[in-house]
Amino acid sequence: MGRILAGLVGSAILAGPAAAQAPAAPSPLSRVPADQVPLPPPRPEEAKEPAAKDPAPKEAAKDTPKDTSKDTPKDAPASPVPEPAPLPPERPADLPAAPAPTPATVVPDDTACLRRLDRLGVKAEPVAPLADGLCGAAKPLRVTALPDGVPLSPAATLTCVAAEALGRWSTEVRVIAERTLSSVPKTIQIGGSYECRGQNHDPSAKLSEHAYANGVDVMGFTFEGRAPVTVGAAREGTPEAAFEAAVRTRACGFFRTVLGPGSDAAHANHLHLDERERNAGHRLCQ
Repeated sequence: MGRILAGLVGSAILAGPAAAQAPAAPSPLSRVPADQVPLPPPRPEEAKEPAAKDPAPKEAAKDTPKDTSKDTPKDAPASPVPEPAPLPPERPADLPAAPAPTPATVVPDDTACLRRLDRLGVKAEPVAPLADGLCGAAKPLRVTALPDGVPLSPAATLTCVAAEALGRWSTEVRVIAERTLSSVPKTIQIGGSYECRGQNHDPSAKLSEHAYANGVDVMGFTFEGRAPVTVGAAREGTPEAAFEAAVRTRACGFFRTVLGPGSDAAHANHLHLDERERNAGHRLCQ
């Protein structure tokens, strides 16, 4: 009996390592083909996730710009949002388009100018408005005498601006006459002032400043005790020629346009003086 137990124990000891290394017996399912393995039961209906019906929202989300406001540091100052510029009010549909104003239709405020004329000693009185087509002046003056009582022969019809320029220039004429001719002007001879006409009397030309009472033609000067000086008639090198050249040059400081002998044939015998306004204050002095 003892030998039998010892034999069994020895057999178990010898068989132990071999038994541990032996592979496990195959499961019954491992012998079933893969396509016959039963699938797990489906999930309950309420646990199913709804299928995406429209992938557009996901695509739109990709295109949505990222909100960078969260990336801005807390201490960074907020950028000011510019306000849109206000639009001008719409033009009423029934408002007619008015023609551009001309010197004949512009009504100036001559209050200060008239006070300056009075202080200069210019004798002038208002006359009725002038209107002849595009020609005319809203507030013309009839100028009869200049400073120091020097009369105009004949009287000139001018705007206040032109009358003031003529009065200031005449004070320079007196000084130049005393220096070059040793005499003072007795009268200033006028060839024309207001006249509705084109430049150089050309009907097809642009309107002259004479057409707006803004220009005057000076033909010559008379003096006490000596012969008159006629513009364009003095011989070169004489005191009369020096006087004429000097007063013509000084006129450029008071008028915007000065034309005379040598400018063209139309101004060979007089000084044309006017106050035509030009761009950037340009003056024409010839």
